[in-house]
Amino acid sequence: MPVIFRRSDQEPAPSAPGVERAGLLTPGTIGNDQITLDRVRLAPGAAYTIELSPSAVGWVQVLSGAGVLAGRDTDVDLVSYLPLGFAGAFTAGPEETELLVASVPDAARFDPDIGNMPGELRQVDWTREPVLESEHDARKRVYMATPALAGTHAFKGEMISYPPGASAPEHHHVGAEHFQYVMSGRGTALLDGTGHVLEAGDVLYNYEHEPHAFINQSDEDFVFVEFFVPGPCETIWSPGANVCAWLPTGVDSAGRQPAREIGYHVHGQDDGL
Repeated sequence: MPVIFRRSDQEPAPSAPGVERAGLLTPGTIGNDQITLDRVRLAPGAAYTIELSPSAVGWVQVLSGAGVLAGRDTDVDLVSYLPLGFAGAFTAGPEETELLVASVPDAARFDPDIGNMPGELRQVDWTREPVLESEHDARKRVYMATPALAGTHAFKGEMISYPPGASAPEHHHVGAEHFQYVMSGRGTALLDGTGHVLEAGDVLYNYEHEPHAFINQSDEDFVFVEFFVPGPCETIWSPGANVCAWLPTGVDSAGRQPAREIGYHVHGQDDGL
């Protein structure tokens, strides 16, 4: 059964001077070591050290504020991909900063070619990625991590926006587990037919073969990021559901010409992106 972690129930603990860390996804909370996910809050100027095991890869997403990660400026527009065994510090800027820090232990389980992932820290401005729109409803998608962006099949991620009234067809995944982290708004996750309201800061973890869908019954956009481990997986649609296909809009998140082009494709058939 999927697991929901409410922000109101997540107790951060001091990790370093000016730093609090809440372990969201751990072997103890999800029952396996597929992925770890921490939310880290830093006071202005505070530093947080990230140290992956030699066989792990990961990524960092800034939720609020800004800072410097291993000598490189980082803010809410960037996703940083951490190579094998990454070790470095994130130092917050002049305001309080919040991060999501994820790692995939023993990444070779999910990507036998993990050694070919670039060995340096890489960053992508997700706001320059093309916005895609759903073929059958009003949802929008922006990719946060793909093989072309991150250089690995160990994980894959995207940001999904549900305008008021939007919904997605029920489906499940084979070959990967994944989570949703709610960025803003309020929406309802339909988990095996039962509704569960999710709000900003909540995390939903889905195992393989778990039927799920989402609907936004509020009057504001419901936005979440979701990441799959491993990236490749098969999506199975429930009987009668429209297959979820994505169309290019020709613009990025700010209405500009996007940094690259992505054509029409079906969810789960996106390995070449």
